[in-house]
Amino acid sequence: MADNLRDIGEDNTMLLLDDDEPFLRRLAKAMEKRGFAVETAGSVAAGKAIATARPPAYAVCDLRLEDGNGLDVVEVLREKRPECRIVVLTGYGAIATAVAAVKIGATDYLSKPADATDISNALLAPEDEMPPPPENPMSADRVRWEHIQRVYELCDRNVSETARRLNMHRRTLQRILAKRSPR
Repeated sequence: MADNLRDIGEDNTMLLLDDDEPFLRRLAKAMEKRGFAVETAGSVAAGKAIATARPPAYAVCDLRLEDGNGLDVVEVLREKRPECRIVVLTGYGAIATAVAAVKIGATDYLSKPADATDISNALLAPEDEMPPPPENPMSADRVRWEHIQRVYELCDRNVSETARRLNMHRRTLQRILAKRSPR
């Protein structure tokens, strides 16, 4: 553990909220190895239930879930346990949602793919300091690809509308969408 990080503390309870089951299992295992007592939830409803019944000291919440928005769980956590350290994760990084997450009480905001080290660094960073930068941040090509995918999804997978909103030629967009995601 880095010198500038604080200890987990006596209360090591953690809520992991994500609807991506394989990712949730891997992250839970990795966080348990780091000393956290992990409880997982795959939906907003399950996350709210855990936050209400057993508010944890730490939480990692995905922003977009099948049954709603992870920020709803952040609000419940802030209400039930104001000192809870919360990291919001998302595959759709945007400044507006980062600001919203921090305004309602998230400690930090990370874009997927974030690993367990990035997450624990964000959770354990002293309140007056920024966590260390991620070991392997997304490449500029990957950030561009993620943004295009997000706009494409928001336009209900309509290529023409997405191209118009991105001010891009439709055929160029089709070529980008046909390729695999960059690393």
